[in-house]
Amino acid sequence: MKIFPTFVLLLCGLSASAQNTAMTPKASTPKSTLTKSTSETPVTAKASDALTVHRAAIVIDAHADTTQRFLDENWSLGDPLKGGSLNLESAKKGNLGAEFFSIWVDPEAFKGQYAHRTLALIDAVYRQAAKYPDQMRMAYSAADIVAAHGQHKLAAVMGIEGGHSIENDLGLLRDYHRLGVRYMTLTWSNSTDWADSSGDYTDDKIPHTKEGLSEFGKDVVYEMNRLGMMVDVSHVADKTFYRTLVISRAPVIASHSSARALCDAPRNMTDEMLHAVAVNNGVVMVNFYSAFLSQEFRNAQQAQAPERDKAIESLKAKYATEAKLVDYNAVNDLHKQFTVKIPRPPFSILIDHIDHIAKVAGVDHVGLGSDFDGVDSLPEGLDTAADLPKITEALMARGFSAADCDKILGGNLLRVFRKVEAVSHQLQSEGRPRIRQHQPGEKP
Repeated sequence: MKIFPTFVLLLCGLSASAQNTAMTPKASTPKSTLTKSTSETPVTAKASDALTVHRAAIVIDAHADTTQRFLDENWSLGDPLKGGSLNLESAKKGNLGAEFFSIWVDPEAFKGQYAHRTLALIDAVYRQAAKYPDQMRMAYSAADIVAAHGQHKLAAVMGIEGGHSIENDLGLLRDYHRLGVRYMTLTWSNSTDWADSSGDYTDDKIPHTKEGLSEFGKDVVYEMNRLGMMVDVSHVADKTFYRTLVISRAPVIASHSSARALCDAPRNMTDEMLHAVAVNNGVVMVNFYSAFLSQEFRNAQQAQAPERDKAIESLKAKYATEAKLVDYNAVNDLHKQFTVKIPRPPFSILIDHIDHIAKVAGVDHVGLGSDFDGVDSLPEGLDTAADLPKITEALMARGFSAADCDKILGGNLLRVFRKVEAVSHQLQSEGRPRIRQHQPGEKP
């Protein structure tokens, strides 16, 4: 789980939000996306019709942190949920066709062991696929996802969350791709030596790049293009986002980000960014986390900060007194105790974000990136993957067509995935320019 660091950096990033948003003027927001909710919109499609549309689609979730449960809880996808949001049963009920399992390494808990932890998480995904061969399979391409759908199996794809996993080594990036990783988020909530994060952008104690990407960072983006690995701009600072779009030769994705016009979180995309993703022909996958969807929830969470931070520091001090490493699962549990005190936002707010992005960027540039099992609050009525059909029903009630829903549910991400693969083939056929930065293990 990654609730604890996410909450800390989320609150630290509140001040960053104003600065990042100020980098470009706000675009006007269609009033309908801010004032209408599912409950206020007349239902124009029967639930049975929506379910038919949902079952026919290849539903793709671009981001779930369930992977950590495999290692840290000795838990398997065939087990009961036990408080989680994703397992094989819920995936089947929700017609989930493909899941991008997040390979996320806690930058504090695994300092000095980033690659080791990354490899352990990758191996954990493979072991799940081997354990349930009749219900899931590994997928390495858009074609594999389509094939898995035809076999009625869950396609297991992997995406690294946080460029610190490559330890400033393009060789490791290539190794991860060989092992099946098909996207990498350039940063998590922590900046790397070569890319800036929205989570610590305003922290003067942390060194940042001049342009959002260092020269090595530009090489990382190019090498991902060459390999056929999707470049993920969720979590990055605004200037890193814009620099990446200039550098990347393939469409980018935001694997789990929502609309900043509706909820002023630095992790979310401004309208200008949404327009830029559309021009890039990329896709923004909407995050289901309450604090990225609801400004009211986010404000309540911020109001809790002093009391919550005090409790966290007290817990850490206890571990220090006992000369023990901090148990971040215990810290996560402490966070949950505070979070459950905040009312969950209505389900309609998730649809508001999808609707807003579709209006600003176009329906071809929005998808789903749940963040299942990585956050501790989801909107009302959205608890597990089994609830995914509710999204299709709500979208059709707002007037989205069956073709629109097919795109949002997974078609848009498949389109980007295929284009990234095509760019990879083109770059590999052209030959590779010299990498500017010296790589570990290479002679000067």
